[in-house]
Amino acid sequence: MTSITVVIPALNDAPMLRECLALLAASTRKADEIIVVDNASTDETAAVARDAGARVLTQPVRGIWPAASTGYDAARTDVIARLDADSRPPADWLARIDAAFTNSPELDVITGPGDFYDGGPVVTFLGKHLYIAGYFWSMGIWLGNPPIFGSNFAIRRPVWEEVRGLVHRDTREVHDDLDLSLHLSPRFDVRLDKNLRVGISARPFGSWGGLGRRIDWAFRTLGMHFPQATPWRRSAQLRAEAREHSQDSGPGSQFGQSGSDDAPDEDGLRGTAS
Repeated sequence: MTSITVVIPALNDAPMLRECLALLAASTRKADEIIVVDNASTDETAAVARDAGARVLTQPVRGIWPAASTGYDAARTDVIARLDADSRPPADWLARIDAAFTNSPELDVITGPGDFYDGGPVVTFLGKHLYIAGYFWSMGIWLGNPPIFGSNFAIRRPVWEEVRGLVHRDTREVHDDLDLSLHLSPRFDVRLDKNLRVGISARPFGSWGGLGRRIDWAFRTLGMHFPQATPWRRSAQLRAEAREHSQDSGPGSQFGQSGSDDAPDEDGLRGTAS
């Protein structure tokens, strides 16, 4: 069995966090450790986390990336899983993650989509078909593999340790999940499992300002990696790493099992969501 730490960055989200932690406690497969990173909250966030048995860390620099990366650094298990304070994981969420990594030793990262649970019909429709599906489709093309969705993913700890010094972890106005995706070498096996789902809140899309801010962050994040992480350079990097691996391993070797020629299976583990 694979050991798993769940990391939850939280800022003034005590009621939502209480529900998220209660759902984790009811999981069919319990977390080996839960880390809540209190991002300078002024409410009962830290107390709620402690009452639920979580390990509480404090990150005074506000922002999802500073808070999340603090939690990732502190994890001591094989795999680091990520939720937000307002996430609603189903009972089998951790069991699915455990099975994926245990059954596929070559797997480096697994991610899945989110289902809006508190938005109106218009917000829910746009969020599902434009925001979530559009993100996996467009960034999947850009990266050459599925992007990480920050509210629902798990990563092997050694992979995080390899890239922790490369990401823009101290920057607030970037998308942490896209930044992490762009810093993962194409050689890593990143899989999208459409059955690995969590409930997510539509609160960030409650205003045009919130939506505009996230669009601005997306362009900002891509701009910070231009031109180093453009699609053509990532493709060239993958080919170069494949040649290097082939030379190092000798005849008959395979480049991991995560090369760009892998075909998607029916669950969408390789490829983009639709």
